This record gives sequence, C-alpha cells and structure tokens, in this order.
Amino acid sequence: MTIGISRAFCQQHHLQHKGLLFQDHYQRLSFVKWKDTSSLVTREPQRITVTNPANGKQLCTVDAASSEEVEWAVSHAQTTFDSGIWSKASSIHRASVLSRLAVSLQQRIPDMARIDTMQTGRPIREMNAQMTRLPEWLSYYAALLRTNQGFVAPAQGKLLNYVQRVPLGVVAQITPFNHPLFIAIKKIAPALAAGNSVIVKPSELTPISLLEFASRTQEAGLPDGVLTILPGYGHTTGKQLATHPLVRKVDITAGTRTGRALGAIVGSNLSAFTAELGGKAPILVFDDADVVSAVNGVAFASFIASGQTCVSGTRIIIHENIYESFMMEFLRKVESITQGMGDPMNERCSMGSIISPHHLNRIDDMVARRQSGTVLTGGKRMLGKSLLDHFDFSCGSFYPPTVISDVDVSDELWQEEIFGPVVVVKKFSTESEGVRLANASKYGLGAGVWTQDLSRAHRVAADIDAGLVWVNTHHRNDPSSPWGGMKESGIGRENGIEALEAYSQSKSIIVNVASADESRQTDDWFGGEQKRYG
Repeated sequence: MTIGISRAFCQQHHLQHKGLLFQDHYQRLSFVKWKDTSSLVTREPQRITVTNPANGKQLCTVDAASSEEVEWAVSHAQTTFDSGIWSKASSIHRASVLSRLAVSLQQRIPDMARIDTMQTGRPIREMNAQMTRLPEWLSYYAALLRTNQGFVAPAQGKLLNYVQRVPLGVVAQITPFNHPLFIAIKKIAPALAAGNSVIVKPSELTPISLLEFASRTQEAGLPDGVLTILPGYGHTTGKQLATHPLVRKVDITAGTRTGRALGAIVGSNLSAFTAELGGKAPILVFDDADVVSAVNGVAFASFIASGQTCVSGTRIIIHENIYESFMMEFLRKVESITQGMGDPMNERCSMGSIISPHHLNRIDDMVARRQSGTVLTGGKRMLGKSLLDHFDFSCGSFYPPTVISDVDVSDELWQEEIFGPVVVVKKFSTESEGVRLANASKYGLGAGVWTQDLSRAHRVAADIDAGLVWVNTHHRNDPSSPWGGMKESGIGRENGIEALEAYSQSKSIIVNVASADESRQTDDWFGGEQKRYG
C-alpha cells in the first residue's frame, strides 16, 4: 500500500526508459483500498514540490499524508499484522517474496539510478554503482530466513523450552535524503523479513524512488498493508508516527538533535528505537601509509555524495613526517575533482550538488564564521560554467570540495557535522596523539586508518571510539556487516543478524513432556512431599 501514487500526467520533462520513469504528480489515496472513505475528512492536500537540486527545476509534486491518513495507515497496518497474512506466514514464504523483490529491483536499477540522480543531484555514476548493491540486502535477508534457526534452551526436569523469534507489529521508519532508496531498503529488508507491517516516511526532498519501488511490491507477492509509504514532513507525519501507541518500533536515520527528540517520544510508548545519527569521521594517515592509495581513499571518503553522508571523512589527521607530501597530492586530487564537476547526468561528472539551497547556505555560513583555520581550496559557492561540460552551476546548489588547515579542536568545523564537501586537516606526531585527536569528538560512527603496519592497524582500530573503522579503505558496506555508532552517533545497528533480531522479539515456549502419572507425583505444589518450583 502506498499513499502518494496515482496515474501519470506525462510532461515533456519526464524521462522515458522502458516506459514512464516517474510521474508528474504523486497523489494520495490511489493504490489504497479505503474501506470507508466517508470516515476521512476531505480537504485540499498539502503538496510537496520535489526539485532537482542541480538545476533548480521542479521534478514533480507529491501529496503529503494528512493526519487522518496517517491514522488510517497505522490502523490498517495493524489490522494486516493481526490477520497473520504476513506476520504468521512461513519463513520460506517470506524469503520467496523478498527474493522476488530483489529480482524486480534488479531489473529497474537504471531507472532508479536516474531518479535518485535527479532528486539528489548526485552523479549518475555514483547512483549506478550504489543501486547495483541494493538487491543484495533483500537477497541477504531472504537467505537468513532460510538458514537462521531457533534454539532449545536448557531446562530442569522433563521440560522442552524452545525459543522463537516473532515480529514486533507495526514499525515506522524515517529515512533521509542523501541515500533515498539505499537506506530505505537497508531498513525495509530486515523489517519485512521479521514479519512486521512497515510504514516508511521518506525525506520530503527525495521521496520519488521509494514511491516507485513500493508501487511494484504487490507484484512480487507482498500483501496490501504490509508496506506503506507516507510522504510528509518530519515535524508532522514523522512525529505522528513516532508518537502513535500502535507503532512498536521506530527506526530513523537523521541528525543527532532529531534522534534525541524522537527517542524521548518513542521511549514514552515503551517502543523499540534504532537511530543512525550524526558523524564526524576522523581519518588517521600514518607515515608508513602508501601516499597515493591514502590520497585516493581520503578523497573518496570525504567527497563521495558531496560529503553528505554520516560517515564522510571530515577530520583528516596526518602524520607530520608525510604531511607535506600528502597535502601536495591531496590538493592536486581535490583540484581534479573540482574541475570534473558538471551536469550530474554526465557519466564523467566527478561530484554533484548539495541537496538544497538551505543546506548550501548552512555549509557556506559554517565555513564563513569559523574561528580558526585557513582555507586551502574551495570555501565558496560555485557559480559560472563547468569546465567539464559548461553546465551552469548558478542554477543549482553547488559547493566545491573544500580543505581547511589549522582548525582548532574546539572550533565548530572540528566538532559539528557539516554534511557537505568540507574537510579539516591537522598534523599529529605520535600514535597516542593521533588517537586522542580522532576521539576528540562527541560523535562515533565511522573512522579510517591508513597504515602498512598490521599491528598498529589493529591496535589503533581498537582504540578509536567508533562503531565502524575501516583500515586502508573507507565506506565499505555489506548487508551482513553491522552498521551503527557509538557516543552521540546513535543507538542500535543496521545490517546483519542484529538488524533482523532488532525487528523481532524472543518468545519462550515451555512444554512439560513428563507423563501424566509423573506430573501427578511431582507437580502438586500444595499436596504431597515432593515439590517443584521454577
């Protein structure tokens, strides 16, 4: 079920690729089987305008779910859950549906990549690479369902204590703009695998690809009411979902302030909560690192997705012995990235736009009001024409890769998440100093270490306060690898068996297998001499 999809209104700006790619207007109520429409208050819907941040042009409009529709969607999801059509379906059946969803998504990768490039401003090359990985999450959890086993707990006496995993009920997911479909699938796959009814509120900036994905799920065998997409704003739709007493888990990817606020609300309902929040990833480059590999790795860590990821390498901490040689190569690499920027739909485009003018202004303001540091390159909004393809940067929200040196540890640029292509660089002299600088942050999501020394790699990785530490690489991700942060970077984990278990709960069933004659002798607490307790 998808609140937000309707018939297509073809316009010249639509992309055609094996049929209509996306619609001009996503209207509420279609594909929704309203049992009693008279119970809904009829009013003009609030419309969300989705814009291409690279050129400022409108892509489509989407109807935001009203309060009544949110209430109905949760109620319908609960009814679906209670029916058992999905929640009590066999693991093998759910695995088969997830496998079909993976195949369906695989067939639409080119379309989805183009949609996400248009709504995020990220280069088509990035999105093609990312989208090819998405079906793996659905396939992985399908495989877990076929191979994951319950267990029998030890018990005293003639008892059989077997333990099952059962779904939670209705779960709500709130997803961000930076990886619109990728992060949604990371959350949806384990939630569906566990047997829940899932409601997703995508970012109002980038809802299109998720709406398109959801529109095909029933074809793969997912029953109506099991997956619902509710477009809307965080302070209305998101908050209403988080406060609803029928919602048994909330899973968000957002900033730390938002996570803390929603966590307090969710806790009051005694519901489960998973939050992947802010980050300020340090990258330690030791003097024995291969400089060329480190430069390439740091550039990828820092400027993929225009720095708009929670694990972006934003604090580059370089050993003093190689600082000069590293910085010379790094600045050369940054310059090549800047010169390669252009139309995100161009396969040769190196880096795309910022998600919106609001976010662009925030980045610009943070750099301008810094209390320390020297801008070595970048630092101002991009205007004029691209050297790559003459694309007009002034029509969109573009900011160049920016490198700032000598920033104080107390400065906002060191401490706060910028969520843009801005990095600060700093020297260190000893291993302990490097680790101290890496941990000098309230965040603890991702980190990187570059060294050829195997012992040092393991030692430093263990000492860094982060849920994810990459050695001689960055931003590697797999559906089997737990993903989540320490400190103020969140609570809980995505991916792996942990995520599947976080979307379910254990249920112990204890069966007395003793004969009736033996039970009469041993289980009469209030009569006879033999007694049992526990």
